[in-house]
Amino acid sequence: MNRKVILTCAVTGAGDTTSKSEHVPVTPEEIAADAIAAARAGASVVHIHVRDLETKQGSREVAYYREVVRLVRASDVDPVINLTAGMGGDLVIDPQDPTTHMPGTDLVNALERLPHVEELLPEICTLDCGSLNFGEGSNIYVSTPDMLREGSKKIQTLGVRPELEIFDTGNLWFANVLVEEGLIDPPPLYQLCMGIPYGAPVDAGLLQAMVHLLPKGAQFTSFAIGRDQLPWVAQSVLAGGHARVGLEDNLYLSKGVKATNAALTDRAVSIIEDLGAEVATPAEAREILDLRVQTSTAMGADL
Repeated sequence: MNRKVILTCAVTGAGDTTSKSEHVPVTPEEIAADAIAAARAGASVVHIHVRDLETKQGSREVAYYREVVRLVRASDVDPVINLTAGMGGDLVIDPQDPTTHMPGTDLVNALERLPHVEELLPEICTLDCGSLNFGEGSNIYVSTPDMLREGSKKIQTLGVRPELEIFDTGNLWFANVLVEEGLIDPPPLYQLCMGIPYGAPVDAGLLQAMVHLLPKGAQFTSFAIGRDQLPWVAQSVLAGGHARVGLEDNLYLSKGVKATNAALTDRAVSIIEDLGAEVATPAEAREILDLRVQTSTAMGADL
């Protein structure tokens, strides 16, 4: 098992969860406040999406990211900042006419998914390592090999550590190809995502099989969604990895009890410590992942 655990809190995500819990943050101020609260509760890393202020759905608006990052960096805590770069991959097709894009489509090329990363220079950003039938209906997440190579090159040039999002075994195969091609600087950081329809199911045996396929020297985190989130903290640590919790993936602390990001983080800290491990400080996480702390000239700008 892993004795020094990097704990990530994914504070809001982009899913349609705001109608299900009043605790899901929406505005940049709310998202930053939750990230700060999670860091105070023990999170080593905060993973950040932003949301449209009117629809409350996921957004690619750079100004919102700028304000969240500004507020977190100006606070009394210093978590590792991990910005999503997965927005802009949604393709909703008409099943009777697949060449027709339906409402909900937000599909842009690899570089158009990265302007906030280029401006704000977080220590980590995500890279979704393959296309996926995303849940029921006709929603496809699009991330092709050509897109991934182009995105990887840009992220590498920026000096940002990509977190390789793995939703199924084919994603892992291609992520390993990116590592072999030198497009991912060492140590590669993998995120093994379990339980997202229709990717890898929540299964401890499958997790172990995926861990065995990781390249030498890789660091990995794994998470599961919904009621499996908190038990999976222990599963990931016992498998040798790090852990992730947060309202992006789960809205409940226990049956019928709605969670906050701080409460989920606090519970995860307890689970990790009960296993005889320690949660890494942000400074320790930076050392483990060999992160480059950079300063963006945009950080003084207001929303």
